[in-house]
Amino acid sequence: MKLDKDHYKTAVYPSPFHAKTSVLNETREFERWHDYMSATRYFDVSMEYFSCRNSTGVFDLTAMCKYRITGVDALDYLNRLMTRDVSKIKVGRVGYGVWCDDAGQVVDDGTVFHIRDGEYWLCAQGRQYDWLLTSALGFDVVIEDISHQMTSLAVQGPTSCATLKAMGLAEIETLKPFGLRHYSIEDGELTVSRTGFTGDLGYELWMKPELAEPVWDALFAAGRLHGIKPMGERALAMARLEAGFIQAWHDFLPADKAVRTTHTRSPFELDLHWLVDFKKPNFTGRRALLEEKRNGSRYRLARLDIDGNKPAHHAFVYNRQNKVIGIVTSAMWSPSAKANIALASLDVPYGEPGDEYLVEIYYQRELAWNRVMAPCRVVKGAFFDPPRKKQTPPADC
Repeated sequence: MKLDKDHYKTAVYPSPFHAKTSVLNETREFERWHDYMSATRYFDVSMEYFSCRNSTGVFDLTAMCKYRITGVDALDYLNRLMTRDVSKIKVGRVGYGVWCDDAGQVVDDGTVFHIRDGEYWLCAQGRQYDWLLTSALGFDVVIEDISHQMTSLAVQGPTSCATLKAMGLAEIETLKPFGLRHYSIEDGELTVSRTGFTGDLGYELWMKPELAEPVWDALFAAGRLHGIKPMGERALAMARLEAGFIQAWHDFLPADKAVRTTHTRSPFELDLHWLVDFKKPNFTGRRALLEEKRNGSRYRLARLDIDGNKPAHHAFVYNRQNKVIGIVTSAMWSPSAKANIALASLDVPYGEPGDEYLVEIYYQRELAWNRVMAPCRVVKGAFFDPPRKKQTPPADC
């Protein structure tokens, strides 16, 4: 989308898909996500969620912040920026990663797309342009904010591969998890990555805004017999929590935005130790993270299986001695796991798999507030992890 010189006068923009999503949005519920209108829900959150788990759910990712990084120092720059070894992300592959401040606290997380030799895309939920430019001092790189020049759709669920195959994307069934491929469509280029935020079989489609409506029409025509439905932010939030994925402003505060530095988290404190590579050259936050590894962390991310069916939103977590040991950061009743689940930030040494605690839950019924001290257990891994997520080719193709 091309912005005119008076773009600051417009409070919010319609997504390039808005002509399609607005017709399907029976509830007329939109909210602002960065510069765009984003659907909170279309018709029923539960039905949208189940489209993702039982057929194909489509989420408009336009508002994601997207940056193109090119130049002779592109790889060295990304390796300095991020805690993981970006050199291991080969052309045609995508990698998840985080970047930190000098104190080793997470600024944001996102995905790195190695599009072509010397060309990377970095996609993040938050605006990172200033941080990326500051971090580029001394490097021969070009960093472009392409957030408005590139739009995208998340196509997620067990029939997503069949839908894309019916759409005419040749050999899409051979694309492995975290792989990407380019297709020609409508005299333009469509980039497809086998990625997503649902923990399920799924893909993300990346294109220029002028291709948005033709791609949407082709996608929904191809998915008509595969149960394709649009899904909003609330349904996506359910799927990401079942997958055990963290989200900024929910499970951690970005280090460059937090008012109190004690409220930030390091990669180790978010169970992302596997994304910290001390064998590669220097990166921002390395010294602080080495010290933390030697001395231990303050907090631990824990996945909780809670008794009962009342979600533990913003709840305190207690040990058996009735001492507060942490807080719940995300919670829900999981339809797929058939469990009351939550992510929590607990004080070290608490939070080891198998530990049992109590969660203080408040809920309202008929104008009265009720309090429950629900037993819970720390579990390991995702709450919902279907084999189809990694199958190549997927069963439905």
